[in-house]
Amino acid sequence: MRVLLAVLLLLLAACTSSTPPPVRLKVLASTELADLGPVLAELRRATGVELAVEHRGTVEASRSLAGFDLAWLSTNRFLRLRGAEPALSTSIMTSPVVLGVKPGKRAVLGDRPTWADVADRAAVGEFRYGMADPRVSGGGMAALIGVATAAAGTGAALRTEDVSCDRLQGFLAGRVFDVADPIAEYMRRSDVDGVVAHESELLSLNASGRADPVEIVYPRDGIVLSDYPLMLVDPAHRAVYDRVVEWLRSPAAQRMIAERTWRRPVDPATPRDEKLRAEVGTALYFPDRQEVLDRLLLFHDRAGDGRQVIFVLDYSTSMRGARIAGLREAFASLNGFDRFYVGETVTIVRFAGTVLEERSITVRGRQDLDALLAVVASDDLRDNTAIWAALDHALRLARGETTVVLMTDGENNAGPSVDEFLRVGRGEVPVYPIRFGEASVAELDRVAQASGGRLVEAGAKSLLEAVREIRGCR
Repeated sequence: MRVLLAVLLLLLAACTSSTPPPVRLKVLASTELADLGPVLAELRRATGVELAVEHRGTVEASRSLAGFDLAWLSTNRFLRLRGAEPALSTSIMTSPVVLGVKPGKRAVLGDRPTWADVADRAAVGEFRYGMADPRVSGGGMAALIGVATAAAGTGAALRTEDVSCDRLQGFLAGRVFDVADPIAEYMRRSDVDGVVAHESELLSLNASGRADPVEIVYPRDGIVLSDYPLMLVDPAHRAVYDRVVEWLRSPAAQRMIAERTWRRPVDPATPRDEKLRAEVGTALYFPDRQEVLDRLLLFHDRAGDGRQVIFVLDYSTSMRGARIAGLREAFASLNGFDRFYVGETVTIVRFAGTVLEERSITVRGRQDLDALLAVVASDDLRDNTAIWAALDHALRLARGETTVVLMTDGENNAGPSVDEFLRVGRGEVPVYPIRFGEASVAELDRVAQASGGRLVEAGAKSLLEAVREIRGCR
């Protein structure tokens, strides 16, 4: 009897030792991964590993992983920029950051819109949207990166010099909110036309049975892709980490993730819903310098303030012909990322020997843009060129944060001289002279330097590019 009991005890011990003991790991995860509850419950049943998850926005979570065994964020790139990326990291699933649009507003953006199209419609108040807060959320920062990368047009990772405030302002003019949970806010509000979010969040929203599902738009100039890496923070748990990763990347778990959370499996052979087979287009590069993200946040936080740009335009008779045509073309071509935007005040001062016309418009819609084009289309050209009198007049119109763009092709031959103009002291408002024709390089550069602006040579580039380069905030 004792021998039989001993054998049974040995067999029981052998069986027990082959089953891994239960383990509980602390995990810091992105906020949107709260929908993984059923998957994690199955993980625990299958492997004995319990993941005790604390949720934070990806940007916020990337500031410190202290006190956690694992991290599961939408991306590890914020950690990489800080030099704090864990050595072991495995992508579990993917989801692009895209645009969800109310069906009634889909036509406003066009058939296959780019981010420039979205910015163009947002700038004139025709498309209003919500997004996640980029100071906290990886999805919100991914939206800014996507728009700024498309605006830069380099096809490469953003550099600091590629991020220009004026090219983000039109897009951000359409922003109604940026919050930690943009989907919940979108569901609560009726005054928005769309929301920028992960594809998975938008598909989950549609699957919830809402009466007004969103249409998902994949901007054709590229998206930022989240790859949701599971990272080993505490190396002491390497064996358990390997067990968890092996299970999460198994065919059964990948199917469950796709079905329960609408994220794309990392294994292309995994069966998935037709909606997860939509072509996402080009995946954009993530910036490799923290300074780029800091600059994006700076311009994000400055957006929405009322700004003024004053154009001082030479309508002397020497501008007749190709020069005035080029000036009009430059204004007519300001669209997409370069569009004048809702809330921006645009003032046009036309001059020759005296100020011929002054028109100031705070943009509220497309009709205001048409009114500006009508001013520029004037054929009222006259003799003489009073550059400094006109610029003095323009500077007296400046209110708040203002930039002045001076466009002239001639020598000053009426009104005060450049010395008289500078004698009263200038410097509060930056002046950006665009020189073409016979205008004095020395005089224009003196004024630019004195005001904190700079001279732009229209001869070295097209007039349109010169206007784009210096328009708006910098």
